[in-house]
Amino acid sequence: MNETAVYNKIRQLGYRVTPQRQIILDALLANGGHAPPLEIFEQVNAQFPCVNRATVYRALDFFCEIGIATKSEIHGNTVYEIADEEPHHHLACTQCGHVEVLSNTHFTHLIHHLVEDHGFLPDLNHLIIPGICGSCQE
Repeated sequence: MNETAVYNKIRQLGYRVTPQRQIILDALLANGGHAPPLEIFEQVNAQFPCVNRATVYRALDFFCEIGIATKSEIHGNTVYEIADEEPHHHLACTQCGHVEVLSNTHFTHLIHHLVEDHGFLPDLNHLIIPGICGSCQE
């Protein structure tokens, strides 16, 4: 999602884009990937010392609740990123830390199987799959 889409979605859901939310969103958007909350706080705090850590954490949780950000655990660390329009997943190497984006198309058969055979509709919008990458296996 780009900046305009993010702000529009917040407004469409009936929420305001407060100055604090805008500053925090700008930091999250600028990061462009999996950002730990402390890193986002430090980016925000460097420019706006009046924005405290609790405000950043609350805003990040709010963004996740309304679907404009996702919260994940990668290598035992909580990270946030702006949500994509389409579901996507990550392969996370537990040895070197490399993270690779994986398209949702790889999960179509699994989703169909879970629905048809088990009557279960999975929420597979954003998965982190830990393992060992090809480079580390060599």
